[in-house]
Amino acid sequence: METKWLEDFVSLAETHSFSRSAQLRHVTQPAFSRRIQALEAWAGTDLVDRSSYPTRLTPAGETLYDQAMEMLQALQSTRAMLRGHTSAGQDVIEFAVPHTLAFTFFPAWVTSLREKFGPIKSRLIALNVHDAVMRLVEGSCDVLIAYYHSSQPFQLDAARYEMVSLGQEVLSPYAKPDADGSPMFKLPGRPNQPLPYLGYAPGAYLGRVVDLILKQSATAVHLDRVYETDMAEGLKAMAVEGHGIAFLPHSAVKKEVRARRLVAAVMPGAQALEMTMDVRAYREKPVGKEAPKGTAQALWTYLASQAAVK
Repeated sequence: METKWLEDFVSLAETHSFSRSAQLRHVTQPAFSRRIQALEAWAGTDLVDRSSYPTRLTPAGETLYDQAMEMLQALQSTRAMLRGHTSAGQDVIEFAVPHTLAFTFFPAWVTSLREKFGPIKSRLIALNVHDAVMRLVEGSCDVLIAYYHSSQPFQLDAARYEMVSLGQEVLSPYAKPDADGSPMFKLPGRPNQPLPYLGYAPGAYLGRVVDLILKQSATAVHLDRVYETDMAEGLKAMAVEGHGIAFLPHSAVKKEVRARRLVAAVMPGAQALEMTMDVRAYREKPVGKEAPKGTAQALWTYLASQAAVK
């Protein structure tokens, strides 16, 4: 039995909705349903009355709900006590950051922080977007840093989490230049000659943003997907070698563009195929006696003040 099954079950008991709980737990509804079924298999009995709407718990489910709340609260208290044994850890701010931002935005951002805010000790946890968000939801980091676009919002409860904007990022297409300095591959391409496309793997956050760029394009774009990966760094490496066009965050390619190892992959005069995203920091709002680490609180106060003057 996994702890996250109990957390899923508690969410379902409180929302009375599989779809709403799946959103709050950042999983698809089929995956959420499978986890509830796995918990029922472990319990050896039905926990949810699926014949009613809104969803209700069975008598066994009501019993488990009370026990689950106690178990999860005990686990949270135990973790807090264990963290209290490591006084040095109180000075370390834990950041959950998607891989692309971990490679591109985060190092320069920390450099700026140290110049303006002061020295900080940090621990970077680099993950895919879903797992980074879950780190925050599960209380396993102090701050989540992630891209945000209104077409791909995170289902984070505004009553529980707060956010500050750290800046903006532009996602646009790049390709290796030829001997004359022009892109080897120029969008939009032709129906009978699609351009080699280096794409994000299905489900990747930036991949969904690219899909939106292409969908909103006033001109038909002709691409042939020849390679895919979850990480922008992987796409960049392939683009630098001349394997095709990749949509990449500007912060990921600044050095390559300055060195003319990559150039914008759009024909002169053609529509700009790009999207501007926010870079945001999120944290769980302090509640009751569970005050955040002193350094984490000081950093958040600084970030909020900086966002207010922009």
